Amino acid sequence: MADLVTVVDGLAFGEGPRWHDGHLWLSDMHAHQVLRIGETGAEVVAAHSGPLSGLGWLPDGRLLVVAMDGWVLRLDQPGHDLVVHADLRAFAPHEINDMIVHRRGWAWVGQFGYDFRSGATPRGSALLRVDPDGSVSEAAPDLLIANGMAITPAGDELIVAESRGRCLTSFAIGSDGALSDRKVFADVGEASPDGICLDAEGAVWVACPRQGSFIRVRRGGEVTDRIELPAGRSAIACVLGGSDRAWLYLLSAVTLGEAEASQAARSASVHKVRVAVSGAGRP
Repeated sequence: MADLVTVVDGLAFGEGPRWHDGHLWLSDMHAHQVLRIGETGAEVVAAHSGPLSGLGWLPDGRLLVVAMDGWVLRLDQPGHDLVVHADLRAFAPHEINDMIVHRRGWAWVGQFGYDFRSGATPRGSALLRVDPDGSVSEAAPDLLIANGMAITPAGDELIVAESRGRCLTSFAIGSDGALSDRKVFADVGEASPDGICLDAEGAVWVACPRQGSFIRVRRGGEVTDRIELPAGRSAIACVLGGSDRAWLYLLSAVTLGEAEASQAARSASVHKVRVAVSGAGRP
């Protein structure tokens, strides 16, 4: 087992980790908060009335946050309340989840696409696009729970984890933000990929919740590294950060649902481990 260093514990359910402006940022989903974590601990940056997920920043530095009940929210100034940036409810009849924001301000948002929590039959749904002005459109059809996402350093490729599709899917990003040339980046076998991040060799670190592990996979599907969590923990998401982006931050939890997280001891944690290849692109 890798030598994991505890960064923070006692979270309700950590999601959407990002390394930004010298700090680790994440959504504590079931606590309905966005946290910024530094050497002195965790600071609440924003809060909402319901679960929060994906994070990103507009070119002017304003924070975008996914509210899972169908909104992308925006923090215009530190210390202020979140405001509505985009309403996605007409495009997403069920929950939305992760998000990645391009340096030109295009945001891509995943959705469940069906009543996941009641055990309904999985069905494909569109990956959604939110432009800087808040307008919403469908970016690509028929993804099986578009979840974690990454953008290459050149800004010309989007990689999406399809949790129910058990694969990573890539798209070319056009000069106008349009997605094309859909391909399977990697098949991940029996895993249901959740959060992902990209490194400087073009490999992707993938959280595999059911397996309780994080894997590093190359284009085509070769798994080069695996980090196992202690028994009973689910791997949720990851990001490469630190001053040289060579620390892999690992988000994990024991309880997954909001009711369990609020009734039991808060079981979610962030650990980090040193890796050989630094991060690249976004997140």
